Amino acid sequence: MYRNFFKRLIDIFLSLLVLTILSPILLVSALAIKVDSKGPVIFKQKRLGLGGKEFYIYKFRSMCVGAEKSGVYSDNNDKRVTRVGNILRKTSIDELPQAINILKGDMSFVGPRPPLTYHPWPIDEYTAEQRRMFNVRPGITGWAQVNGRKAVEWNRRIELNNWYVDNISFLLDIKICFMTIFKVFTNADNENVGETVVKETVNK
Repeated sequence: MYRNFFKRLIDIFLSLLVLTILSPILLVSALAIKVDSKGPVIFKQKRLGLGGKEFYIYKFRSMCVGAEKSGVYSDNNDKRVTRVGNILRKTSIDELPQAINILKGDMSFVGPRPPLTYHPWPIDEYTAEQRRMFNVRPGITGWAQVNGRKAVEWNRRIELNNWYVDNISFLLDIKICFMTIFKVFTNADNENVGETVVKETVNK
């Protein structure tokens, strides 16, 4: 009941609350991005969501326009990250526009982070076991994010995501939210430490 009804109901209520209460922060962030660098305020990117279907995820733009052409990994010294973008990333404010994705039904507050359509690998290269992570809506935060985040290799991330799919509950979501708040305030595991895809271990 929680997984199929109440979780969605909570998502709708909280996303509306976030967009309303945090509207001043959203507005200031948008203005700061516009003043700081050329380009759109919102960064849209194709991701894989529920059922492996593609959707556009929304974020505040934290990099210069065209940054993706230089690769998907970034660290605290990445020159592609703008001055305002650096602040947005450290505070995770860049993720707030995803409240719109939640309201639309693309995402949930808690769930596996939606991967890129081509990274760590295309959808048709996921094994049947790995695809189970797409049985729930992707989230802004998730079990993999509070258990290593960007420091975890992708095969392990998917295992953690599948564990969440098997154990999803209201209490688990609350636990993940509190663990996420701690991660944000300490900025823990928020930097890529290198290539996080071990291709030799992928079973195709």
